[in-house]
Amino acid sequence: MPLEDGDPARPRGQQVNGEVSGPPRLRGMGDPSLRGATAPGGSRTEVTAEGWKSGPALGDRDVTPGGAPQRAGQNEEALMTELSELVQKVVKSSSWWERHGVDISILACSFLLLPAGFLCLRSAQAIPFLVGVLTLGVVHHTLTVKGSHLASHNALTESKSWGKVWAIFFIELCSAFTVEQATYNHVKIHHGYTNVIGLGDSSTWKLPFLNRYVYMFIAPLAVPILTPLVALDLLRNVEWKAALRTLCCMFLGFYCHYWLLLHVSGFQSPWSALLCMLLTRSLLAHPYIHVNIFQHIGLPMFAADRKPKRIHLMSLGVLNLPRNALLDWSFGHSLISCHVEHHLFPSLSDNMCLKIKPIVSQYLKQKKLPYNEDTYSSRLQLFLQRYEELMVHAPPITELVGIQ
Repeated sequence: MPLEDGDPARPRGQQVNGEVSGPPRLRGMGDPSLRGATAPGGSRTEVTAEGWKSGPALGDRDVTPGGAPQRAGQNEEALMTELSELVQKVVKSSSWWERHGVDISILACSFLLLPAGFLCLRSAQAIPFLVGVLTLGVVHHTLTVKGSHLASHNALTESKSWGKVWAIFFIELCSAFTVEQATYNHVKIHHGYTNVIGLGDSSTWKLPFLNRYVYMFIAPLAVPILTPLVALDLLRNVEWKAALRTLCCMFLGFYCHYWLLLHVSGFQSPWSALLCMLLTRSLLAHPYIHVNIFQHIGLPMFAADRKPKRIHLMSLGVLNLPRNALLDWSFGHSLISCHVEHHLFPSLSDNMCLKIKPIVSQYLKQKKLPYNEDTYSSRLQLFLQRYEELMVHAPPITELVGIQ
């Protein structure tokens, strides 16, 4: 299996990116963020390209005379090759259960919890009803976030044919998004151009006309409504057959959920069923939005023609959050505590990202490369304090001259 995405050709057309394939890409109308690209005081994210030194100057093209960039490029390729070989040994020695089985089992368990969730909603008592809401909310996000994310990277199976089937199921049927746009925007753009201004800089998550408290705590509740609306808008960019397939899958997914609430959970009116759908589908929308902005925005940003090579781009522009039982289950390790590992080796499953985490972290630290980590609460405090800088104003292009 391939362990890393290649640097894709310069994309054309719609450029919409985000961190997770399934739910919508919130598209802001303002510019991206932050001059200086620093992180909260006291955290382990205070690493910028200006202050980090290891090896010769680097970049995708000549930035200093005398051929130093070419030597730097060869050095970076050697670093990535060495790390890939270490990871490849772990992958080859891992069983199918470790590579795919663990994550498939989590998704299967989520499906098995669906009947219990719908039946709990039949109760007139508060506690069983709330248990049903929590169950369906966690299951929904496990299928739409974890399932869609793994499917977009074909990390659920080594078969491309089955990978396409799972992508349609999780991304279109469960998440109400279109496969072609989700994989293009997330895999080709966001992963290929992580933190590159105008491409993979996560600017589509910004809504600069909202104030910090509305954006951070109220706007996420609209994610279930915005998801199909954004998807419908993006259908203009796909072939009519794919658009028709997406529309059918979206309708089937919504109708099945609605029908089960009426006929299994016993809701008496369409509006009460729709309100319950909104409640369960927005249950983890806040951490979903937060995770997508915490792990990239506020870190160094680069110009497309002056970005570092892959290993430095990912180590500088990606951040890991601590492990969290609920988010690990619902979103997956690759979106929480192993995001750096995921960006370096995006075709690996969540469980494999967790398994290679000690190797990647030790290697990056040994080579004196950044390995960004911070807590959820620290990032939340940072974004509330510096919302204007991070989410409204345009970020600078990080200079590479300090990388020496």
